[in-house]
Amino acid sequence: MNLKKYFALTRAGILESFQFRLAMLVMVAGNLLYLIVVYFLWKAIYASSGTDVVNGMTFSDTLIYLVLATALFNFMEMYTVWEIGRNIQSGKIVLDLLKPMPLRSFLFWSYSGTFVTQFFATFLPTFIIVCIVTGGAVPLGINLLYFVISVIMAVIINYSIDFMTGTICIYTESIWGINIMKQVIVLLLSGATIPIAFFPEPLKKAVSYMPFQSIYNTPLSLLLDGSPKAETVLSALGVQAFWCIVLLILSNLFWKISLRKITVNGG
Repeated sequence: MNLKKYFALTRAGILESFQFRLAMLVMVAGNLLYLIVVYFLWKAIYASSGTDVVNGMTFSDTLIYLVLATALFNFMEMYTVWEIGRNIQSGKIVLDLLKPMPLRSFLFWSYSGTFVTQFFATFLPTFIIVCIVTGGAVPLGINLLYFVISVIMAVIINYSIDFMTGTICIYTESIWGINIMKQVIVLLLSGATIPIAFFPEPLKKAVSYMPFQSIYNTPLSLLLDGSPKAETVLSALGVQAFWCIVLLILSNLFWKISLRKITVNGG
């Protein structure tokens, strides 16, 4: 595989990201406001609980988890759904299909530049600040390697879900409502908005059979565990690898089937 052409798309994505610096600043400001709301909300929850530990997590544990989950969301967020939807509605999808590179690969590597800039602009500064403010509450060891491996697979899983959601636009020609519903489901069931430890047991068990918890909960669990057991790591990464393979196959199959149904307005 010739990686040079893919890295060229990554470089173009990085350069494009630098053209929208104001948008990045607005996003950072919005995240700060969100984290302020999260802080006071969970502070009130713990104050009303009458105990320092709820579902095995202290207030500090919960806040660290949610802050890093927010940073991870900003780092991994892609706009594949909107891109596919707009291209289908405008008819540009025909030109995309004529490219010498498969659309799935082209979109992924086009957004890979955004991953790089968002990592250095949002996640890494947030991670460093959390480590300093909490006085080393986040362990720094072999867990960082597990975290990196887990994040790579989480990106693939998240992208596959986005690609399948965008493909639905071939049938509906409108993607706004479907994408909003997808975002709510993913953010809730992945543990990005509420740690999975707080879920009722039936829901927690149901979520364990879904791919969503592999997007945010698994990477964060590996990151925040300073000395994870070998079987825990293998199990977590094994589940992620399973969902990577399954969703890659399903998204590619759904795309190939859906292309037979594609219509272009005005052409």
